[in-house]
Amino acid sequence: MSLVELIAQADERALAAGGLACLDRCLPLLGGDDEVLRPLWASLADGSGWAWDLARARDLLGAGRPAGDEAALLVHRMLESAPAERTAAALRPWADACSVASLGVHRLLDPAAGDDALRADAGDAGASPLVAAELRRQAMVLELLADHGAQGLRRALEVTVEGRRVLRAVVSRRARNTAEAGARAGL
Repeated sequence: MSLVELIAQADERALAAGGLACLDRCLPLLGGDDEVLRPLWASLADGSGWAWDLARARDLLGAGRPAGDEAALLVHRMLESAPAERTAAALRPWADACSVASLGVHRLLDPAAGDDALRADAGDAGASPLVAAELRRQAMVLELLADHGAQGLRRALEVTVEGRRVLRAVVSRRARNTAEAGARAGL
């Protein structure tokens, strides 16, 4: 099943987890603590509202917004557009937008990515390795919630943490390369 189909068929919890997972995997671009979104995951597990935790995450991650970095701006938009009300009607467009934004972030950070990187099929051979892995993670999160309900949240979080580690390494490498290029230009 394609990612578009998975999002179309997802229930409220899966939509919230899918959008939150995309945001969480991209967290290294905001320089935030890995635990800042943990209360939102907890609210999905216990079924409680997440409006207060969402506002707190926005406060913690909103300071020092980077100017001119397109990838970081995409991540900020994911955070800013998250609905305070967790209903399927509010979450579906957000989860879809988060999926596209996260793929965009991965495409921007992957020099091997081309124009075909945003295809919504995890099996697409045309996607770069970083984008293809993000597509697989997005599908896996939605499948875990569809197959296991609330019990799938723990594994979905593990998949998300793995993706965050990968993106953190990419961001770190990018920063190192930028610093080295700047040092060479200054010589």
